[in-house]
Amino acid sequence: MKYSKLVQLSLAIAAIVLSIACTPSKNANTGVANTNMATPEPTPDKAAIVAEITRIEKDWPRIIKEHDGAAVRRLEADDIVLVYPDGTTGGKEGDVKDIESGNLSYDSWDVSELNVKVLDSDAAVASMLMTVKGGKYKTPDGNAQDISGHFRGIDTFVQRNGQWQVVASSVVKLSPAAEQALTSPANAVSPTPTMKPSPKPAATRRPPPPPTNQ
Repeated sequence: MKYSKLVQLSLAIAAIVLSIACTPSKNANTGVANTNMATPEPTPDKAAIVAEITRIEKDWPRIIKEHDGAAVRRLEADDIVLVYPDGTTGGKEGDVKDIESGNLSYDSWDVSELNVKVLDSDAAVASMLMTVKGGKYKTPDGNAQDISGHFRGIDTFVQRNGQWQVVASSVVKLSPAAEQALTSPANAVSPTPTMKPSPKPAATRRPPPPPTNQ
C-alpha cells in the first residue's frame, strides 16, 4: 500500500515538472513569453528612398543655375570622392566654390534615364544620363570652356542622421559614336578601342576641376 502511494506521488511530481518545462518563460516585468527569436531587420521603404534620391538628382540643374552652395554642403558628404571625366579627382570644397561663384553655366541641363538601386535602408546607388547644351566652365584665367554634350554618371548615397548624402560620384563623357547611337539609333556605330577621345574637358553635374598650370 505504501509502495502504491509512493508511485502515485512520484507520477504527480513528474507531471508538475513536465508542465512547468513546457510552459514558455515570461519576462518578469512585461509578462511576455520569451521565444528567444532574433528581431528581423526592418524592410527598407524602397519607394520612398527612390523618390527622395530622384528628387535630389533632378534638383542639381537648379542648384547649379541658382548658385545654391548651401544645397551642395547639405547633399555632399564631407568625405565625398569625386572622379571627373578627365580622370582627375575633386572634393566638396571645390564643388561649393565653383557653384557659388557661378563658374558653371548652361542653356539647358537635362537629367534622364535615372535608375536608383536601393541596397538597404541607408545605402543606394543612382545612375543617370545628363544632356548639357550651351554648357560653359569659367577657368581661373578667365577663359570659358565648352562643356556641352552627353554624360553618364553614377552616385553612391548613404543616409547619415536622416539625410541622404553623396559619398562617391563619377562621370564619363560619351564618345562620338556613343552619342551618335544615342541621338540616331538607326545610324548607330559601335565604339572602337582606337577612337580618339574629345580634346575638351567633359562636364559633370558638378563643375570640373580647374586645369593645372603647365
